Amino acid sequence: MAELDPHEGEQDLEKKIQETRQRFNNELLQDSAEKYDSRDVERLEKEDALVEGYLTWRMYVVDDALKMIDESLQWRKEFGVNDIQESTIPKWMFETGAVYLHGYDKEGNKLFWFKVKLHVKDAKTIMDKKKYVAFWLERYAKKEPGMPLTVVFDMTESGLSNIDMDFVKYIINCFKVYYPKFLSKMIIVEMPWIMNAAWKIVKTWLGPEAISKLKFASRTEILNYIGPEYLPPHMGGTDLFKYSYPPLPDDDFQTPIGDNGPIVSEDETENKEGEAKGTAALESSFNSDVVAKPKKVNFLEDSLRSEDNDRGDTCPRTKGARKPLTTFKGTLLDVSPSEELSFGCGDTERKCLIILGNVTKNHVAFKVRTTAPEKYRVKPSSSCCEPGASVEIVVSLHGGSQASPQDRFLVMAAEMDNNGSQELAQFWKEVPKAKIMEHRLHCHVLESGKPAVCPLRDSPVETGTNGQQELNTSLMRVMNYSQRLEQKLNTCLWMQKVLTGLVLVLVALNLLCLYLLGTSQQPS
Repeated sequence: MAELDPHEGEQDLEKKIQETRQRFNNELLQDSAEKYDSRDVERLEKEDALVEGYLTWRMYVVDDALKMIDESLQWRKEFGVNDIQESTIPKWMFETGAVYLHGYDKEGNKLFWFKVKLHVKDAKTIMDKKKYVAFWLERYAKKEPGMPLTVVFDMTESGLSNIDMDFVKYIINCFKVYYPKFLSKMIIVEMPWIMNAAWKIVKTWLGPEAISKLKFASRTEILNYIGPEYLPPHMGGTDLFKYSYPPLPDDDFQTPIGDNGPIVSEDETENKEGEAKGTAALESSFNSDVVAKPKKVNFLEDSLRSEDNDRGDTCPRTKGARKPLTTFKGTLLDVSPSEELSFGCGDTERKCLIILGNVTKNHVAFKVRTTAPEKYRVKPSSSCCEPGASVEIVVSLHGGSQASPQDRFLVMAAEMDNNGSQELAQFWKEVPKAKIMEHRLHCHVLESGKPAVCPLRDSPVETGTNGQQELNTSLMRVMNYSQRLEQKLNTCLWMQKVLTGLVLVLVALNLLCLYLLGTSQQPS
C-alpha cells in the first residue's frame, strides 16, 4: 500500500476548510446573518484552526461540520458569550466553588472541576449557571487556544438531589457542539450506585465521538488519570488547595526562583501586614503543592544592569542550553521556541533557551513565570529589551528536579516608553492588562528524561527532595492498595458469616424435619 503524501493531506485539509467557509457563506450566512455574532463570523473567516476543529470533530464531513458551526454560533449569540465577563456573573456563583479550573492530569491537560454536592437544582438560576460554565470555558479558550480540558465530576457526598439532568446535558453539549476538540476526558469520580440509571442516560447524549472519553473512577482508580499532587486528600491525593473567591483560581503561574532566590521589594517589606491579611486568598489562587506559601517577588533589575550582566556571562550562561528551532511571531516580541521547551535528565538536556526578539520601536519589558517555580531557575526572569534587539533567557532544571508535561511557562511583555528608564516593579503595577502580551510554553519530556532510566547525576542532598516525593507517592499507592485489600477481605468475611448463618439455618431445618417425621410415625 502506498504511503500518503503529507503535502496531499495538507492540501486536502485546506480544500475542506475553503469548502466549509464557502458553504457557510452561501448556505447559512447569506439569508440569516442576524443569527450570529459578527465577531464569531469574523473568527471563522480568519482562523483556519477553528474551522479545522469543527471538521476534525465531525470526521471531516463538511455537512456535519456546518451543522455544528450553525448550532455553536447561534448558542454563542444567544448566551452573549463574547461579552460574558466576571462582573456579569452573580458573585455568589463564584463564592460557592462548585466550578473552577485547577491543576493538570497526567497528560498535561488542565482540570475543570465540578463539585456535584454543591449544585442544587433550581429553575430560577439555571440560566445564570449555564452562563457561568460558558464564562470558564471561554476564559480558558482565550488563554490556552487549542488545548483540551479534562472534566472531573467529583460526586463525593452527592445524592439524587444534586443531579440536574438539564444542566448535565448542557455541559455535555458545551464539549460536544459548542467547543470542538475541547474535551480530553470526562472523569466521573465516586459515583453513587443509585445514580447508575441517570448516567446511562447521559452516555446516550455523548454520541460516538465522545463516548470513549467518559471514564468512571473510584477513589483509587482516579490515580490512573491524575497524579496525587493535583488530587485532594479525600481522593487519596496530596493537594491541599482550597477554593476561595476572589481571586479566580485558574492561573497557576508564579515567578520562578532566580539563582540567588526571590527578590522581595521594599514596598512588600513595608506592607507585611497587608500581605498577611491576603495570604489565605493568595494561597487559594496558586497550587499549594507547588509551593507551600505564595512567593511574591519584585523585578528590581533595571535595563542597564541586566544588559551588563548579559554581556558579562552570555557565553558561560548559555553553554549547554538547548537552542530553540521554532519561533512564535508576537505583536511585541518574537518568542523562540514557539510552543514547548524540551527537557531530559542528561547534562545537555537540563537547560533550554528562550530567545525574545523586540519587534517594536520602543523598549519592551518582559517577565517569565512558571507553574513549578521550585523546579526551574530562569535567568533573567525579568528585564527589558531594546528596540530591534534580542535577549536570551536560560531555563534550567534545579538540583534533581525532573521536568513534567504538566509544567508551563508564561512569557509576559509590555511596551515601555522610548527610553525604557521606568523602574520595572512600578511599571508592572501600572501597566493595563489589555496592553500585556502573553505567550505560553509547554514542557516536553524527552525519552531519556524518564526517571526509570535516568542515572543519578546529582548529589544525594540535591536529589533528596525529589526522592522523598517519589517515596511519598509510592507509600500513598501502597496505602490505597491496602485499603482495597482490606475492603475485599471485609467483604469475604461478611460473606463467610452469611454462608455460615445459612448452613446453621439449613441444619436447623433438617433437624426440624427429622423431628416432625419422627413424631408423625409414632402410634396414636
